[in-house]
Amino acid sequence: MGRASGTAPPLLAGTLIVATALAGCAEEKKAAAPQLPERTCFGVFTRADLEPLMGDGETVTVSGPADARLTAQRRAATCNVDVDGRGRVLVSATRQPLGQSFFWPPTDQSEAAPQPLALGDKGILWDTGARVALTCKGAEDSFELELSLSGSVEHMKPGTSRELFTSLMAKYLKSARQQTRCGS
Repeated sequence: MGRASGTAPPLLAGTLIVATALAGCAEEKKAAAPQLPERTCFGVFTRADLEPLMGDGETVTVSGPADARLTAQRRAATCNVDVDGRGRVLVSATRQPLGQSFFWPPTDQSEAAPQPLALGDKGILWDTGARVALTCKGAEDSFELELSLSGSVEHMKPGTSRELFTSLMAKYLKSARQQTRCGS
C-alpha cells in the first residue's frame, strides 16, 4: 500500500489549511491595533506617532485626562495606552514647587546604558523611553516640571527606538510647555 510520489498525506494537507487560516487571523489582528484615536495622551500624539509601539491586538484602551494642564492643585497627569490589556505607552507629567529636583533612580542593569537627551534642563534617553526635567519661571508662577514617556518596543526594529523616543519627547515637551504655561 504505497503512496504515489508527490501526494501529501490527508492529515498534512489539513494542517496546511489550518496554518493558512491562522496566518489570516494574525494579519487581521495586526490590522486592528491601529484603532487608536486620531489624537491621544493629552492631545499631543497622533495615531501615526504611537503606532510603532502598539504591536498586535484588537482592543485599544486609552486612559488619562484630556490635557496636561498642571497647577499647584493638580500636580500630575498620566496617560496609559493599552492593547488587549497590555501596557504599550505610558506618558506622564509631574509638577512640584520650585527648588525641588526630581530623583531619577538608576536604570535597570539589563537595559542598554542611558544617554543624555538635549531637551529641557536635563534629559535622559533609554531604549524604552525618555525623561526631561525643566524649571518653569513665569511672572505669576514658577515650578519644576518632569515629563516622561515609555513604551513597549518589542515590535520595533532593534536600534530604532531611541530615535522614536527622542522625536516623541520633543513633541511632548513643546505641547507640555504650552499646556502647563511653563515660562509664561
